[in-house]
Amino acid sequence: MQKPPLFLFLAEGSFFRGLSESSRKALAEICVLRDLAKRGVLFREGAEGHAMYLLRRGHVQLHKAAPDGSEIVIKTVGPGEIFAEAVLFERDRYPVTATALTACELVLLPRRDVHRLLAHEDFRNDFIASLMRKQRYLAERIVQLTSHDVETRLLAFLEEQFGGAATVEVTLSKRDIAAAIGTTPETISRLIRRLQKRRVLSWKGRSLRWLGRVKGTVPP
Repeated sequence: MQKPPLFLFLAEGSFFRGLSESSRKALAEICVLRDLAKRGVLFREGAEGHAMYLLRRGHVQLHKAAPDGSEIVIKTVGPGEIFAEAVLFERDRYPVTATALTACELVLLPRRDVHRLLAHEDFRNDFIASLMRKQRYLAERIVQLTSHDVETRLLAFLEEQFGGAATVEVTLSKRDIAAAIGTTPETISRLIRRLQKRRVLSWKGRSLRWLGRVKGTVPP
């Protein structure tokens, strides 16, 4: 199947959806496509930041090193999401490590070229408005992770990452899902068994089928 032009794909992502068509076309001209194998490291925490990224296919985990040497998962990025935008304004080094949880296709947006586009007022206004929308979304996600129980977090994560279709293919491991929602793989396994017993879902291999959940009951 032929993929849509990049400027059309940019419109599908939540970050660039609010940009004008002319701004999206200008961005598409500076984009560089890149593939990354499963468990490949895109960049490491502290490395010089030369680009922000848009994930076109797959899942990427953003994580930081804790003082005790463990890893703290900051976010699991899904298709259509941007990440590493901090290197455009806040700092010149990546604040996290980015690792591919699955085979990925990414769109690289070079920092120097984005800065050149930001010199144009119309593009700059569009871009900053999109950044503000993302900041509001992240604030809402923090509330979700700190105020909802693990079952609610799991259901919300599955819907966010894989959509609300009756049957979906779960491409992430239970370990990666557990890290993304702040729990353990053992807790995820026990929770899935309870949800299957309650006939909320059926999960066999990579195939997840919703049985009794009414779409829209998962908090945003």
